[in-house]
Amino acid sequence: MEQLTVVISGFDPYEGVSVNPSLVVPDALANEGVDVDRNNIEDPLHDVAIDVHAVHVPVSFRNGWAKLHDTLEQVQPNIVIATGLKRAARGILLERCAINLKDTTRPDAENVIPGHRVINEHGPAAYWTGLPLRAILNAFAKDDIPATLSSDAGTFVCNALFYHLQEWAAQRGDTMGGFVNLPLVNEQPHPQHGLSLRQQIQAGKDVVRACARYYLQPTSEDILL
Repeated sequence: MEQLTVVISGFDPYEGVSVNPSLVVPDALANEGVDVDRNNIEDPLHDVAIDVHAVHVPVSFRNGWAKLHDTLEQVQPNIVIATGLKRAARGILLERCAINLKDTTRPDAENVIPGHRVINEHGPAAYWTGLPLRAILNAFAKDDIPATLSSDAGTFVCNALFYHLQEWAAQRGDTMGGFVNLPLVNEQPHPQHGLSLRQQIQAGKDVVRACARYYLQPTSEDILL
């Protein structure tokens, strides 16, 4: 049986957020695993074991990527899915690209304010996601999970982590990486803002399966930039 290794990262607790989905969802996927249909021989995952590792990183320009990088070098994953929290989001946000810019007057968790500067003065202006966005959206539609595409992950720590991840993946050439922003947890029926925790965990599993299938059998139909 073939094995694929997936790392899913989430950020440490956010101030004012009682349940941080970017902490809970990665842990849930690592603990519960990602099930596949072993009887469906047409599914490329039917004979694949998916090993999920969760890692928590600080909301820090300096130490967020350092913590994730240490984990990646240790685990050597095939797929990396970084997650963050978008408080104003209605559903899941699939981030299209990471831009080479830090631009904020808001301090990170270490009280660092980088101002307006590039992440890597020798790097490209942006990196596209490596995740199969169309395939993920199709999986979400089957599970009735609200989602949308987002042009970029902003200019704060989420984007910086995303940029470093894509830079690392590009240098390796055999690792798929990308970033997904999760909404606030809202357990009310039919919420106008946020999603239930169970929906978000299901979304995480859909992302992992879609990425694993694409990793094994990449097709242009799965890509949507």
